[in-house]
Order: sequence, then C-alpha cells, then structure tokens
Amino acid sequence: MKIPVSERELESNYDVVMAEIDRLSLERVNLIWDSWPEFVGMAGTWKCLRRIHAELFGGLFEFAGTIRNVNISKGGFRFTNSLFLEKILPVISDMPQKNFDDIIAKYIEMNIAHPFREGNGRAMRLWLDSILERELNTRVDWRKIGREEYMSAMQRSPVNPLELSVLLKGSMLKGDELSDKVIFAKGLAVSYSYERF
Repeated sequence: MKIPVSERELESNYDVVMAEIDRLSLERVNLIWDSWPEFVGMAGTWKCLRRIHAELFGGLFEFAGTIRNVNISKGGFRFTNSLFLEKILPVISDMPQKNFDDIIAKYIEMNIAHPFREGNGRAMRLWLDSILERELNTRVDWRKIGREEYMSAMQRSPVNPLELSVLLKGSMLKGDELSDKVIFAKGLAVSYSYERF
C-alpha cells in the first residue's frame, strides 16, 4: 500500500487500507497527547477539528485536514452536501458550548456535516473531548461505551439527541483521570474500533 493514500486507493480496497491507516494513526497517540493543551485551547472550532484530523492522518491520507469535495453517506444517511460545507462549518464553530446540552448539539451538527472524506468519527470524538475538557473539565471515557450502543445513539441523534446525551453523560472521566495518558490512549483505541465493520 502506498502512503499517503488517495481517495481512489481508499475506495479500491477500503477494509485493508483502513486497517493499516488506523494502525499507523494510533501510533500517533504521543503526538496527540503532546498537542492536547493546544486542542483544548481552541476547542469547538473548525480550526481545531481540522488540526486534529491533520495530526491523526497527515502523511497517511492525501486529503488529511481538507474539506471533502465529494458527497458521502453511511448506513443510508447522507451527510451534508459538499457544496455547503464551506458555509456551514463556521456556523457550527460559532454554536454555543457552555453546557453539556450545547456541546452535544454542536457535536451532532458536526457529525451531520462530516467534513472530511474519511476519518470523521475518529477526529470528531477527540474534538468532542477537547470541548468537554475546556468547558466542563471532563472527557468521555470511551472504554465504557460499546460500539453498537454508540453507533445506534449516533444514528438517531439528528432526530433525538437524548440517547446520545444519556450514553455520554454516564461515561465521563473524573478530574484526576484527565492527566492519565494511558486512559487517553486506551480510550482512543476503543473509539477507533467503532468505525470497523
């Protein structure tokens, strides 16, 4: 497999390519951890999400950190039309994030936008964690959430965010756990597993 991966290469052998991309990306946990204070400082912005995506997938995807120019769907759900992404991403960035409900609403809107060709969920869960840490001094303990319950809650979240809110609220880290790099790394690995088919 040639690195960085192009959109064409990704489409031609998705499962094999993504397994290798995930493996290589997860090796960057130290880089993400070292940059974490910076991500928290700009949490909730499009700039933050773009930077997270670029750090996770830079040199692995040709399109790391860039807005997709194709329309995508997953499980019968069509994400925001690529023609509207340039306009909608600043609007989502400007959404309030002062309390848990605001943060979840913002996370759901960014998920509907799905601004990248691939790697949205992986990057957006880190983006969500950066917002939660900045505003509420917590993060999600992804180790406590199973793939099926998370994916089910996310699929229904555009219509009813309650299931996602309850799921995430019941899985928050305590303040002293925020500085534990092992918890961070293990949570990231679990979070990646949500995307596997």
